[in-house]
Amino acid sequence: MSIHDGHRARTREEFFARPDSFPDHRALEVLLYYVIPRGDTNPVAHNLMDRFGSLAGVLDASPKELVKVPGVGEQTASLLKVVKELSGRYVKARSDWSNIINSSTDACAALRPYFYGATQEKVFLLCMDGKNKLLGVRHISDGSVNAAEIATRGVAEAALSLNASRVILAHNHVSGLAFPSQEDWQTSTYLAHVLGAMGIELWDHMILADDDAVSLRDSGFNFRTGKYDKGAAPASGKQPVPER
Repeated sequence: MSIHDGHRARTREEFFARPDSFPDHRALEVLLYYVIPRGDTNPVAHNLMDRFGSLAGVLDASPKELVKVPGVGEQTASLLKVVKELSGRYVKARSDWSNIINSSTDACAALRPYFYGATQEKVFLLCMDGKNKLLGVRHISDGSVNAAEIATRGVAEAALSLNASRVILAHNHVSGLAFPSQEDWQTSTYLAHVLGAMGIELWDHMILADDDAVSLRDSGFNFRTGKYDKGAAPASGKQPVPER
């Protein structure tokens, strides 16, 4: 192990612990670890910043100009161009308002492809940020023809993996009837409390069946109390009994 290996490990740990506080040249130093396997990448990062004036200047530079910098080869130049391209795509995806979930109809459109052709119950979690921007859909579990286990830990890990602020739980009924069961109500209430303690809101629980879908939120279900709000009727005509 070289003297630089320990430095790299410490720097990476520091970066992952507080990336926002890292100056541009140090973030660039960490990036260069992945194309310069040995040696100190700090001087190369400084050379790049000095030559092009800023991190934006480095990423905007052409490969032809980049390889003129001491310590920069074709692989390093290629990595920097890929990083710029991916960064642009990331910003575009995060600002794409077509991926906003404004209603259960939007959620259903995003979720239904995951249940296409299912012959057993499946559970998925749709994850959103605080502005209802779709972050992704995560598979939670598969079940039998009649039931699917909704693992609390799996739901929590899926939400945290995407840094979600709001989530929509969804599962299918292969019976063809999208009526929520008492277990669905109890699960919703329990998960709402567990996720709420983590700062994550259970926005809805949807049941899909063939061409039908039921949103507990639209039906007036209160995830905090485990009951339907006054004046609202549960889809199956039964009042849920919260788990004690």
